[in-house]
Amino acid sequence: MLKLNNIMNIETRFLSEADPIPGTPLISVVVPVHNEAPNLKPLISAISMALAGIEHEIVYVDDGSTDTTSRVLAEIAQTLPTLVRVRHKQSCGQSGAVITGVKTARGAYIATLDGDGQNDPADIPAMLEAMLQAEAKGPRPVLIAGHRVNRQDSNAKRYGSRLANKVRAWALKDATPDTGCGLKLFRRQAFLELPHFDHIHRFLPALFIRAGGQVVSVPVRHHARAHGASHYNNWQRLKVGLVDLAGVAWLQRRWKVPQIEGRE
Repeated sequence: MLKLNNIMNIETRFLSEADPIPGTPLISVVVPVHNEAPNLKPLISAISMALAGIEHEIVYVDDGSTDTTSRVLAEIAQTLPTLVRVRHKQSCGQSGAVITGVKTARGAYIATLDGDGQNDPADIPAMLEAMLQAEAKGPRPVLIAGHRVNRQDSNAKRYGSRLANKVRAWALKDATPDTGCGLKLFRRQAFLELPHFDHIHRFLPALFIRAGGQVVSVPVRHHARAHGASHYNNWQRLKVGLVDLAGVAWLQRRWKVPQIEGRE
């Protein structure tokens, strides 16, 4: 099992392979937010503590918030140089914000998590260790997916998620018990090579497998929401989910991963 100090020892090698620009962080944490002002300070503090000692940046994408999110982020940025802020003029949805964040980020690796404070940034170092282990076995793209083993949500939300995961697993064969978990980790370049569309964040496991990659699920913690309310309900997820499911299934059928025999 790789330890966190081993990550520090090989950090320079991974950075030189991914991006030769001096000062490039090893990992960028991308957090999409919409009207999450009360959750900003505690989550950013938790991310900074979790990644202390690891070269990192925190990329917050304000997806057209109408509360004080923009102002609070500006205040935090005055004393936290690792915080990068991007703001959408109008809300584009969670996937649009994730895509903007990944494009803005400079890290070789990207960790995404929801801005509501329910994901625990303390799980990121273990996910990074799992990534390095998986990459050591071969050159395939790797997605490390969080698996919320003890979800702190309402019964309706948990049941709806379980049903969605079962339907998605049957249709896409994505071999992932919890595709809806916002805590994921991947190489920036691997994500940028995927097809991008609204709600892509719900289908990353299937898309990585489609690209010839592998998905490794890692148990992660999950907290009850301390402030605010969810922006989605089961009915909203169902309406868009069925359409997106059909679209991703079509993408799977219309692509074969080239098998390279040699290069001259």
